[in-house]
Amino acid sequence: MNNLNNDQGRGRTIGIIKRGLKRRHRKECLFRLFGRTAVLISLGFLSLLFISIVCNGYTAFQQTMVRLDVVLDTRVIDKNDLAGANYTKLLHDSLLAVAPDVTTLSDKRKLYGLVSINAPFLLQQFVQKHRDDLGNTVQVWVPANADVDMLFKGHVDVDTPESERRINDRQLAWINHLVSQKRIKKVFNTTFFTAGDSKEPELAGIRGAVIGSFYTLVITLILAFPIGVSAAVYLEEFAVKNRWTHLIEMNINNLAAVPSIVFGLLGLAVFLNFFELPRSSPVVSGLVLTLMTLPLIIITSRSSLSSVPESIREAGIGIGASKVQLVLHHVLPRALPGILSGTLFSMSRALGEAAPLLMIGMVAFIANIPDGFTHPATALPVQIFLWAGNPEQAFLEKASAAVMVLLFFLIILNGTAVLLRKIFEKRQ
Repeated sequence: MNNLNNDQGRGRTIGIIKRGLKRRHRKECLFRLFGRTAVLISLGFLSLLFISIVCNGYTAFQQTMVRLDVVLDTRVIDKNDLAGANYTKLLHDSLLAVAPDVTTLSDKRKLYGLVSINAPFLLQQFVQKHRDDLGNTVQVWVPANADVDMLFKGHVDVDTPESERRINDRQLAWINHLVSQKRIKKVFNTTFFTAGDSKEPELAGIRGAVIGSFYTLVITLILAFPIGVSAAVYLEEFAVKNRWTHLIEMNINNLAAVPSIVFGLLGLAVFLNFFELPRSSPVVSGLVLTLMTLPLIIITSRSSLSSVPESIREAGIGIGASKVQLVLHHVLPRALPGILSGTLFSMSRALGEAAPLLMIGMVAFIANIPDGFTHPATALPVQIFLWAGNPEQAFLEKASAAVMVLLFFLIILNGTAVLLRKIFEKRQ
């Protein structure tokens, strides 16, 4: 009888356990399903973002060019004074030769507006390279106006009413005539990579912004890396653990969470208003980003130092190494992969920051390429901000293309961080 009761009790217990296991398995499956759904949703939104950026920006890597038959009239061009020639007149004459029916001043202005305002300068460069062609008729490819460029890239709907288009019907007729004569083509847009900012969309490029970002990151790296690593080594290996060091550590952790625009306000108050450093220069932006990245570098460096096994320290002490020798020869080399990775990740964050740079004046329109650390410059995120705020479709296209370039640089930085970490880990 007792055995029967024991068997029944054991059976009820097993049944309870099985029901409990089924509930746990169902909850586990549901939890996994939620996790996978969250990952898929995140990847979906990320893919949508990338697709949107690429679809809006890939056309910026192309540029529409117009071929003109220009007569290099020696009465207009003096061989001994090429820079003083009226190249605008030569271009206008070549455009009028394509559309001889244009007679009124209004129509002439619309016809001349089909090509970029930079076309005379390009013609001057062509003549300087081909002096022997003076007096002859030459074929010159010049960039089209931004509106014509947008038309050939599919951003202008010709079926909309004429009053709602930037290109009127008369200009469309001239463009179709140029197309029929095979005078228009699309080429790779080298200007986007070789020019600085411009008020004309077809002439704007990212070279000035890229160089400004490079100078800024150089200053940030030179200042933030040694200061951040030194502070991390001191706090982790040498500092006495008391309330003062605890207060310092707490403040460093708090600074890492401070919004980046606060560092911009600090840079505006200290570096510009107090020290009167050059406004909108890489040296000021580098100092501001140094303040922003220092807490991150200190935290990641301390984490790497603390992850070094205690046996390494004990072995160094066992062979008679001093505290400085122990840190420099044993601990620091082991922590170097994590320190370098954290530094590069911090640099990638600094590369993508725009808010602190806006506060120190880098939002100004700067067309010239910076030649040094104290010259006026802009940065790639700020350039994207400026173009994105422009209502013209051509600038929005360039903003999306600049985002693609910025993402490329960020991928390179993060990939380099991962690669260096693996290389150093293999050596150890």
